[in-house]
Amino acid sequence: MKLNYRAVSSSALLFAVLVVLARGQQQFPTPAQSLSRHFDSINKKLLDMAQEFPADRYDFRPTKETRSFGEVLVHVISGNLYAAKAGRGEQVNWDELNPKDFKGKAEIVAALQKSIAEADATLRNSREERFTKTLLPWFDVIEHAAEHYGQLVVYYRVSGLTPPASRPQAK
Repeated sequence: MKLNYRAVSSSALLFAVLVVLARGQQQFPTPAQSLSRHFDSINKKLLDMAQEFPADRYDFRPTKETRSFGEVLVHVISGNLYAAKAGRGEQVNWDELNPKDFKGKAEIVAALQKSIAEADATLRNSREERFTKTLLPWFDVIEHAAEHYGQLVVYYRVSGLTPPASRPQAK
């Protein structure tokens, strides 16, 4: 069978032009929408882990120098609360919450849910113009949460568990 290179080249060129035209008509997300999607995504993963990890393992720490599973979540809560306040334009410092103020899994999960909701409401109510000047504090708090998500994946694995986001998803 003889290959018609001219026909293949023409078809490839036509395909490339169609792809470029189709992409040109796509509506890209605004900075606020993009930040909101990333914030929601990483916090959903953290919340799923927090809700599922066994309550009797919330004090688990891979080494004595590291935070426990519950303490990492309280640290993430601190970041979310910081972002909510800073996102509203308040003069705020990062105030680290004391993990000892939370009595177990139920209180930590409830506080995580509340911190996510508060920060998410602030982010969604922010004017779009704000994001033409700065992506802070959102960029930093998303990165922060993602770093601790990775840390908690290790806690899951060391405990012989598979994190929810790492499991095969039903189609």
